[in-house]
Amino acid sequence: VQLVESGGGLVQAGGSLRLSCVSPAPVFDSYAMGWFRQAPGMEREFVAVITYAGFNTHYADSVKGRFTISRDDALNTVYLQMNNLKREDTAVYYCAAREGGMARMREDEFDFWGQGTQVTVSS
Repeated sequence: VQLVESGGGLVQAGGSLRLSCVSPAPVFDSYAMGWFRQAPGMEREFVAVITYAGFNTHYADSVKGRFTISRDDALNTVYLQMNNLKREDTAVYYCAAREGGMARMREDEFDFWGQGTQVTVSS
């Protein structure tokens, strides 16, 4: 399953970005979709996940209240709206898909991954 992220870039602290992840998979709407990130020198970490049909979401504590994950199954797209960005949000952001549709927060529970998109937050 191919996943293609977009929307990363350079933004000042306090600003906003919206990441998108598109997949041509015909069964996209049956997947749970997640976002992870990896900062330089750090391990990849969970950011947010949304179940199939979007009936439930979970967030890392570090992004709660600032980031929102959503999906549009008609467009085979999942979004990550990031507001009030901080320097510590700087990372490569990865989209991931999980067969089965239920929310999980561990990397090894996701089956497919995108190539990542860079987000850089300057002070």
